[in-house]
Amino acid sequence: MFLGIDIGTTAIKFGVISDRKLRHSHSIQLNTIIEGAKQTQSAAEIKRALMSGVQAIPPAFKSQIKTIAFSTAMHSLMPLKNGQGDDIYIWSDNQASRTIESFRPTAMARAFYQETGTPIHAMSPFAKLLHLKETASLSSYDHFYGLKELAMEMFSGTARIDRSTASATGLYHLQEKTWSEAILNYLSLTADQLAPMCAPTDCFPILPDIADQLGLSQQVLIMCGASDGCLAAYAGYQSTGIPNSLTIGTSAAIRKVTSSPIFDVEKQNFCYYLKDGVYVVGAPSNNGGSVLAWTKETFAEKRTDFYQSLPHILADTPIGSRGLRFFPYLNGERAPFWTNQITAGFHHLTIDHRREDMIRATIEGMLMNLRLLKDLVQVEDRITVSGGFFQTKELGQLAADVLGVACCLSEENEPIFGLYDLYHQTATRTNVGDTIIPDTQAATAYHQLAKTYFRS
Repeated sequence: MFLGIDIGTTAIKFGVISDRKLRHSHSIQLNTIIEGAKQTQSAAEIKRALMSGVQAIPPAFKSQIKTIAFSTAMHSLMPLKNGQGDDIYIWSDNQASRTIESFRPTAMARAFYQETGTPIHAMSPFAKLLHLKETASLSSYDHFYGLKELAMEMFSGTARIDRSTASATGLYHLQEKTWSEAILNYLSLTADQLAPMCAPTDCFPILPDIADQLGLSQQVLIMCGASDGCLAAYAGYQSTGIPNSLTIGTSAAIRKVTSSPIFDVEKQNFCYYLKDGVYVVGAPSNNGGSVLAWTKETFAEKRTDFYQSLPHILADTPIGSRGLRFFPYLNGERAPFWTNQITAGFHHLTIDHRREDMIRATIEGMLMNLRLLKDLVQVEDRITVSGGFFQTKELGQLAADVLGVACCLSEENEPIFGLYDLYHQTATRTNVGDTIIPDTQAATAYHQLAKTYFRS
């Protein structure tokens, strides 16, 4: 059996898989420490969660595990001094915001983006390191790792990073498949201060002591794996044959699996390596389900019944919310703006608008923003969709109408399935689930509305 471990920023998921069927899974929640712009997680807590999570797997499954592989969230940075350090700065850490806002307009920023495929934004380890350098803190540390290195050192004894996760750091040269000498020189760093790289499918023996503590065979192999976003996109593609995917969780992202790198220097899609001949391009948004959560807290008559009331609200309000528009940038925005300075707001609000119009407008605004990302990634055909947003049928239909593409529900575009597909080199299947077809009249109306939606 195969154990996939997905280390995200909200939880660690453990999934035991055989024959591409999930045999057992459970999750352990993680804490994020927020101190103003600083957002970190504890390396010690993550290690404890990894230990207890594997120990909790039923013995009948655990005894059959032959390989363990890791998916990790992108953009983490763990500075170390003499091997010591507990703070892991996650993607939402925003301390580098001012630093990167100043750097972003420069010719060097454009060159670095084209070299790495990582957008110039405070989320990236490059930005975090640049901030440490500018605040004279960089020299306080001698090594810079992340979640993947933490897991690999714990299980195999050596800190390593796969090329997929490395390609989201802003430090990786996509063409040369190595750390960028130019970028490291700019940061006053050397490659020795970063972990050695390996292929996502490279495997290493498990540490005997760890195997004993976890109740695993000492013959278990540890596969380095890849990043969560790339793996989710790859899993969706492998299970459906559809290269395009949309995930709406707290945030959102549109991704496409391609055979070669694709760059947009102005709007800066991301372009990350997964394996030779496979890249994942896409565009992330800070404003997915968080917009819906804010809408519930702000406008719901009864917060406990908000999601049950949405179908009625959508049925009773017209397309376009009677002229009301909502710019959904409650959390700043990544693609296509890449700034935390952009803000949210209603436009064309009048005394005639009702609470229901405002609720519909917030949802339309969030989806209209995703339509911008769909166009940036050049998605013109079907797209697989996942996330809690699509559990409400009417929201799924609205998404298909606003985006103007068929939305195919997929339950297998999770990173742990992507890990399994990478390891076993599975053939691409065409298992497409329920498909939401855009309503022709509604899609036409939204196509016209999209032409001017974000003009205030």
